[in-house]
Amino acid sequence: MLEDIAKAVGLLLVFEGIMPFCMPDRCRKMIMQIAAMDNRILRVIGLLSMLVGLCLLLWR
Repeated sequence: MLEDIAKAVGLLLVFEGIMPFCMPDRCRKMIMQIAAMDNRILRVIGLLSMLVGLCLLLWR
């Protein structure tokens, strides 16, 4: 199980690194926009992201 978690984290890091590698200027602008958002909006986005991820994990 620990091996699966390590693979999942590695895959997450690969996907997270694609945008900064390919489009660093656009990534910087997006991070600045996210920093300016209200906390409530960020929490809703985080919750939706977790729910979509959970659905993908449970879907076979």
